[in-house]
Amino acid sequence: MTVRDPVADPAESLLDLAATLVGIPSPSHAEGPVADLVEGRLRDVPWLEVERVEHNVVARTHLGRARRVVVAGHLDTVPATPANARARLESGSLHGVGAADMKGGIAVLLHLATTLESPAVDVTWCCYACEEVDQAHNGVRRLFEVRPDLLEADAAVLAEPTAGLVEAGCQGTLRLRVRLRGRRAHTARPSEGRNAIHRLAPLLEAVAAYRGRRPVIDGCGYAEQLQAVAVEGGVAGNVVPDSATLVLNHRFAPDRKAAEAEAALRELLGPWLGPEDEWELVESAEGALPMLEDPLLAGLVEATGAPARAKLGWTDVATFAAHGIAATNFGPGDPRLAHTPDEFVTGEELATAAAALRRALSSS
Repeated sequence: MTVRDPVADPAESLLDLAATLVGIPSPSHAEGPVADLVEGRLRDVPWLEVERVEHNVVARTHLGRARRVVVAGHLDTVPATPANARARLESGSLHGVGAADMKGGIAVLLHLATTLESPAVDVTWCCYACEEVDQAHNGVRRLFEVRPDLLEADAAVLAEPTAGLVEAGCQGTLRLRVRLRGRRAHTARPSEGRNAIHRLAPLLEAVAAYRGRRPVIDGCGYAEQLQAVAVEGGVAGNVVPDSATLVLNHRFAPDRKAAEAEAALRELLGPWLGPEDEWELVESAEGALPMLEDPLLAGLVEATGAPARAKLGWTDVATFAAHGIAATNFGPGDPRLAHTPDEFVTGEELATAAAALRRALSSS
């Protein structure tokens, strides 16, 4: 049985580990090979009990501590591009799909799981599948459905890229489909019809002019957003279209529920909708409040040496919060690089994040 000792140069060790992870392709639904590697490394550690559920790997300490913390990260990435399909080490930085989001975070998780033998809390290390796709496939959600015992905890840390700062809570998200109706006619005689695509214009203007709420919650400033993400319409080159569809994505602050956010959008766009038009809620996910009153999460903020800030996207912090577990986001990598062709993470970022999380887990 082999146990990996802490190395003299944690930045170099973590960068090599992250490069190994990035070198194993793991787009959503194809996490098997990288899950195999993670499982193998965790099973080498004598103080961990390891279980695997599909492509979700969970390792737990059983030290009899008063509190338990989940440290979780997702194994999947968005699809690669030709520019980032291969891992590339360059001047202390790792480039490649998932380097920041979030195989850098998985490297930190694995490093600590295999070297932190006696933390001040019991720790559940969770590496899970399918975070980047529809929630129906999400690995954390799956574990809560079939093995909720594996995720029992008092607090949770999601190793999302946060530039080494605590990003508290998360905003909720809605995806809506609005279908406008018209009446077909020949394009030579448009007055005989009603152009559904033209009817999109005032809606798009309202969306473009949208200025969202910016509530400050526990010192964290959230920023609501509304974006048109898809438009569809048209019948033929000589036909006035009788239907046009607009898909919207709305990010709402966690002091609102999804139903409240949807009602606000209905009020915003209502003046341009008629009884013949259709409004469909395609997908929704609640946000999560900061929850920084939890001792471990507060200790993690202290360990970073900087104030917490708001998480503007949606993460599985909300999934844990929905199950009564205080959670936050913390990991290496610039969140602005997530899903971009030039995504990268530095060895220094990995080492700094690992050190802060080690301090928080060792002193809680």
